[in-house]
Amino acid sequence: MEYSTLKFERDGRVATITLNRPEKRNAISTPMIEELFAALNAAEADSTVRVVILTGAGKAFCSGMDLETLQAIDKQTHEENLADSRRMARMFQLVYGFPKPLITAVNGAAIAGGCGLATLSDFTLAAPEANFGYTEVRIGFIPALVSVMLRRQVGEKHARDLLLTGRIIDAAEAFRLGLVNEIVPLEDLMKRAREVATIFLESSPVSLAMTKRLLISHDSRMREELEMATQENARIRGTEDFREGLASFLEKRRPKWCGH
Repeated sequence: MEYSTLKFERDGRVATITLNRPEKRNAISTPMIEELFAALNAAEADSTVRVVILTGAGKAFCSGMDLETLQAIDKQTHEENLADSRRMARMFQLVYGFPKPLITAVNGAAIAGGCGLATLSDFTLAAPEANFGYTEVRIGFIPALVSVMLRRQVGEKHARDLLLTGRIIDAAEAFRLGLVNEIVPLEDLMKRAREVATIFLESSPVSLAMTKRLLISHDSRMREELEMATQENARIRGTEDFREGLASFLEKRRPKWCGH
């Protein structure tokens, strides 16, 4: 398959997926989501691929939702917004529950949905200049889908801090909170990712897959919580505050919240 928003490369038993819209800071678009599904499914189906590395091209890892996609949301029906929310939920679930070891090498900014992609994998490496944040509340949106996984990763108190303030944190704080496993100089980032991949390659692929399944299968509430988050994700898009937040973001001005 040919990809327009990412690169999919195999090197022996390791596949590398590179988000490849550097001119857009690798922002998430609907085509990118569909191509990420295709690339991860291809890696899963290929028995020669044992480990996957996810990274970004250029100076950013992923800056969140694409501006054109955000503009389109304002004109969508509730049913279309719900379909979009389900698509995003499937993307995060696929990354979080991918059956083979998945490493993210975060080369730069990982914001909003991009922060979810960066931190929901099995092993997250970050360059010192990388930063992270769930900034949705700042534009009248909600970090509904990622909140389901984030609470499980960092605990309730840290999740409330990150999700309610929408603040940007650096790689050092992300490491302290447990969102990042290692901080690696940018020039060594992919080299270290391949070294971590080699560690996984030394173990039984069956054992790894079964261990990963155990890690998520005991949480029977996750599906229910994701469905509720999906509904809320779609519902917020019909509010006046969302429309104002989106307009202020696109117009690069401070929002004037109305509370509706």
